[in-house]
Amino acid sequence: MKGTVYKSTGSWYTVKTQDGEFYECRIKGKFRIQGIKSTNPIAVGDEVAFKIEQLGDDTVGTIYGIDDRKNYIIRKSVNLSKQTHIIAANLDQVFLLVTLNNPTTYTIFIDRFLATAEAYDIPTVLLFNKVDSYTIEELAEIKYLAELYRNVGYTCIGISAKSGKNVDKVKEMMVGKTSMFAGHSGAGKSTLVNALEPKLNLKTTEISGQHLQGQHTTTFAEMFDLDFGARIIDTPGIKGFGIVDMEKEEIGDYFPEFFKLKGNCKFNNCLHLDEPKCAVKEALENEEVAWSRYRSYVQMVTGEEENYRVDIHDVKK
Repeated sequence: MKGTVYKSTGSWYTVKTQDGEFYECRIKGKFRIQGIKSTNPIAVGDEVAFKIEQLGDDTVGTIYGIDDRKNYIIRKSVNLSKQTHIIAANLDQVFLLVTLNNPTTYTIFIDRFLATAEAYDIPTVLLFNKVDSYTIEELAEIKYLAELYRNVGYTCIGISAKSGKNVDKVKEMMVGKTSMFAGHSGAGKSTLVNALEPKLNLKTTEISGQHLQGQHTTTFAEMFDLDFGARIIDTPGIKGFGIVDMEKEEIGDYFPEFFKLKGNCKFNNCLHLDEPKCAVKEALENEEVAWSRYRSYVQMVTGEEENYRVDIHDVKK
């Protein structure tokens, strides 16, 4: 039998067949995807082959094969530094929820996420959430950031999952596609899913006042079929986003504005750091490239892996 993985809890996988039947499945023995050292060999969104058997009163499936992935989004495993964790597979697009505060989404996090999505050919849309709760100064900050990323080529939408502002725009972009929502805990992913499809009634929590960070409400990635002809993958809140399997020579290719300029650099292997006649550095000096983007790039190339939380308000300095 063939089906799509809708939920993974680490040891059990919920698989949906083309007939709409759901089966709880396990993996038979050692199951490793060639070339990927990942803590989870199978991810939500994977197309798998499985067989079913009766165990007492229960019908249980055993997964024995996985189809080639169109793409996947990957991050460093939280607990095992050399291992990776595949968040989801076979995506048409990702919506990254960005919040200015409660919790703060720093530009280094946005840029790492975008570079990873670029590396795996996954279109990303930035949703600036909670726009109904910001002061005039904070809205100006959001507009500045949205303009910065629009200039790079990303679609940016200001939304309020709570009030419903521009939720219809997001809905239009999702029809007929498999989308993933990502962002920090507390950024409003579950609230947005509930606004799109109220009957799902996903659990949401208030921001933790002590640390001004969201509390994890989603512990495992899970896919949902929505009534308006879309599929959404809701993911656990991501605190940091360590880049995986990228050579430093290729990181610049995942910054679209750097990639466009690199042909004008004096050296074809230019890392855009200290090399002479570097087109990216020239564009930076001419304010044609954003300093915050360049700083994120330098951190990624030089391996400042753990410094995810850079002050968003430094981007203009």
